[in-house]
Amino acid sequence: MTAMHAMSFAMPSAPLLAACAVASLVLAATPGPGVLYIVTRTLSQGRRAGLASVAGVAPGNLGNALAASLEVSTLAFELVRFAGAAYLLFLGIKALRAPPAPVESGVRDAPLLRRILRDAFFVALPNPKTALFFAAFLPQFVDPAASAIAQSALFGAAFVAVAACTDSAYVLAAGVAALAPGGLKRASVIGRYLTAAVYLGLAAFTAASGTRATR
Repeated sequence: MTAMHAMSFAMPSAPLLAACAVASLVLAATPGPGVLYIVTRTLSQGRRAGLASVAGVAPGNLGNALAASLEVSTLAFELVRFAGAAYLLFLGIKALRAPPAPVESGVRDAPLLRRILRDAFFVALPNPKTALFFAAFLPQFVDPAASAIAQSALFGAAFVAVAACTDSAYVLAAGVAALAPGGLKRASVIGRYLTAAVYLGLAAFTAASGTRATR
């Protein structure tokens, strides 16, 4: 392997990795559509549902990172964005029509984790906040002497790991609030409308955010 070829696959420097980790932490800790969804799920369905949402959001964020590293076309991104908005709109209408979840003796029925994972994935995949970060902000940390695609994928994976930690912290905090005296009962009463409002708001926000135009 030639020296030039070896250089193209070199890993990013430690300062770049550290700077990206700090930026990822700030972005991940800032409440956005994904955090709002995770907290709402936790308050309305409990900590188990919240942690399942974190597990679903993570691959959605990773898909965003891989799309940015592979420089997916604007058309493909727009198709994903509007498809995600349409799906969130469907979930919002479905949540409004669903009967209130029963709560007996303060214990909530076990949520359907597979559905929660799927919904969380589609909340995160077209998320304008992370799409903008990966497409416009992340390239600032790329070392031109190394492979841009490999670095972008590595930085994206680092962001997903950091975001999973901060999202889990939000779940734990929301879980404490839900377990307060009367917390689950109050969540049962307003959970359907709160969940529907989050889905419909995310659908409108996703459809109205042309993040790749800033690239």
